[in-house]
Amino acid sequence: MAARELPHLGIATQAYGIGGTGQINQLPFYDEYARRLNPKLVALVFYINDFANNSTALQALLHGLDPDRMPFVSAQRDARGDIKLRPPDPEFHRFALPRLPKPWYGMAWKRLVRVSRFAKWLDTKPRVRVILSKIGAQPLAQPLQYAAWANIIAEFPYCASLLDNWQPTIRNYLAEPFVWQFSEERLPPVFEEALEYTAFGIEQFKRRADRDGATLAIVAVTDEMGTRGDPQFDRLSAIAEARGIPVISQYAYIVGQGHDYQDARWRNDAHWNATGHQWAAEAALEWLKKNQDVCD
Repeated sequence: MAARELPHLGIATQAYGIGGTGQINQLPFYDEYARRLNPKLVALVFYINDFANNSTALQALLHGLDPDRMPFVSAQRDARGDIKLRPPDPEFHRFALPRLPKPWYGMAWKRLVRVSRFAKWLDTKPRVRVILSKIGAQPLAQPLQYAAWANIIAEFPYCASLLDNWQPTIRNYLAEPFVWQFSEERLPPVFEEALEYTAFGIEQFKRRADRDGATLAIVAVTDEMGTRGDPQFDRLSAIAEARGIPVISQYAYIVGQGHDYQDARWRNDAHWNATGHQWAAEAALEWLKKNQDVCD
């Protein structure tokens, strides 16, 4: 699209990513790969789970990890309270937190799938799998697992005060783990810290972009991030605006074009479908047309 509509800029793009990570965890993509390209524009794609993904404590709680031994670049406060980057621990899997036994009904369904053609056929249907994940083994067992991990993580000196007066609930899990908490007006300490870590991660990208002569922008993804007035979008915007970073709202673009934002993702999966990718590209290109000087 850029080659067709902005041919004089000679634009080439590359994309990097890995599931379940926030901006702090993604820094090596820039340091090891993107920087070598001498980029003029660096765009961070921001989804609602990125706030939690930037938090070492919430990442540990979500995946049952030792917060002192994470599998990716993470951050933690030092003795003075300053946030510092930490390298990944290649031995992280040896220190994973203990898991509760799987509930009998989850195991029973897996056994039924092995012996019943009808159950096996049902198990291939995306909508059935979503329903089963919501009303089957997970909603009852997973909050118990999170609660058990929270008790363990709270014993780490670094996390002790963060989890005061907060425990994961069934609602936390049914929506998306620890995501919708960021829509609340008041946040428990561990979520307030997640915002600080998110600001730290974005600041790290900003410093790198400034050093290398690049412009940093953020693309806020689909309806969950919304636009002005949405608590999560406002929290991201506050972080970005304090650092002079523009935020491109995919949701605002979709609605502005008269489209239904629900058409940007799969029916049984919140990730982009082909249309969502197209609209994200169009939103970014629309911003670039108005800010062509970033490619000078």
